[in-house]
Order: sequence, then C-alpha cells, then structure tokens
Amino acid sequence: MTAALDDSTRSRINAWINGNLEQGHSPESIIEYITDNGFDKNAAMAAVYALLRGEIPGAVPYEYDPGAISRDRVVHTHDRTVRVLMRVERPQIALFDNALSADECDRIIEMAENRLKPSATIDPATGLFEEAETRTSESITLGISENPVIDSVERRISALMNSPMDYGEGLQVVRYRTGGQYMRHFDFYSPNDPGSIAHLSGGGQRVATLIIYLNDVEAGGETFFPDPGISFSPRKGQALYFRYFNKRGQLDPATIHAGLPVLAGEKWIMNKWMRRYPVPR
Repeated sequence: MTAALDDSTRSRINAWINGNLEQGHSPESIIEYITDNGFDKNAAMAAVYALLRGEIPGAVPYEYDPGAISRDRVVHTHDRTVRVLMRVERPQIALFDNALSADECDRIIEMAENRLKPSATIDPATGLFEEAETRTSESITLGISENPVIDSVERRISALMNSPMDYGEGLQVVRYRTGGQYMRHFDFYSPNDPGSIAHLSGGGQRVATLIIYLNDVEAGGETFFPDPGISFSPRKGQALYFRYFNKRGQLDPATIHAGLPVLAGEKWIMNKWMRRYPVPR
C-alpha cells in the first residue's frame, strides 16, 4: 500500500529532495528511494520533476530577489580583475568588460572552427535536437576543461557567475554568418514541454547565462531584450550575464531575447549556462 503526498508531507519531502539534488544524487535514485518508503511513485515523480523544472512563467508575478553575482564594480577571478560596465535590475543583467583577452578569443575560435555543425533547437514534444528556421548558425560544445585555455576560462566564468564549475554545462561556441540570427527565445527549458524532462534530469533547470563575445561584428548581431527594450552590440572580449531563476524556483519571462541578424561579416560568441544543481559528468 502506498501513501499520497499531502501538503505538509510534500513540503518536508521537497526540502529533502532539494538537498539530495544539490548533493548530486540522480532524480531516478531519489524517486526510487521515496517509492521504496511507501509513497506513490507518480506523486514522487511529480514532486522531483516540479523542483527540476521550476515554476511556469506568468503563473504569478516574478519576484526579483538579490542576484548571485557580486555587487562590486569589479570581480576578482583567479587570474584577472574584470570590471562591471553596466547593470540592469529587471531583468537581472550585467555587462562585463575584458572577460576574455583578445588572444583567448582568437584561440577559442581557432580550436572550434573546424568542429562546427549546424546549430539545433530542442523539439518541445520529444526533447530531441533538430534544425530550426529560428536559429541560423553553426556551433560546437567544448569538453569541460578540455585543455588549459578552456580550463582557465571555465574557472574565470565560475567566478563571474558566482556559481561552482560543477553546475555548468560545457561551453558552446557559435558562429553566425552574414544573415544569421536566433529569433526570440528563452534559455531555460520550458516547464510546459514534455521534451524538457530529459534535459532537466541532468542538473535541473538552467538558472543563468553568460554570453561571451569572441569578435567585433562589422554590422548587426546585437543581443536584444524586447521587454526592457535593451540591445547590446558585440564587443570582443566582453561578456553579457543574465539570470532568470530565483530562489523560489520562478522563471523570469522578461529574459526573452534574440540574436539579431548579422548585417555584415561574422559574429562569434560563446555561451555558458549554469544549472540549479550539479551537472553529471
């Protein structure tokens, strides 16, 4: 016989689930443990995946709590001091200057250029990657700390985002040729989409993004946030941070954004996504 999860029990179990996810235990092992202790499996699955997904945007107004990154004008990393050029409070955005050196940018482009493949998006129903008209670019995901240059950059990014390296996905390098763009989208996984579950199982929901600009774009290619009406023109070595997951588990709908069409030349960027929980390696 199994027991249903009433509200008071659910609250205690949610705290226990969250603690185990933070320790790196897999969702499957947590569900199995709860079920073995007499609770309904479907209720256990619902409780675990609700924490992994986060709350549906728009259900209640998003609550802006204190962000994760430093409020200082500079951030001290293991090998350099990075200046904060600008902040936006709603949504939570920050622009870092000289996050990467010109040489690091050039070397990352060089190591990625011959490994690029057409960029894909996730099918909301199946969770499978597929090419889409909304995103016209080429990309490659680098291995975590796959060489000394990437390891140093990963450590610096961890400091800038104030999030452990273990919580980060691999760095994604992207090239947009002339005309390339990425239409309006969220970086978090949609809580409504069945296809999100497979991606949420390894680290939970995405909580923040860092876009690093690897070259100066001749024309176009701005990163545009329509809700606050702000756009950022790519500058080599700068990095744009934005956060969309608060401590309540809400997802910020104001972080919808777009990579506007490149009007001349090419645009190279590198994306770093941080998760709520450690990412299995």
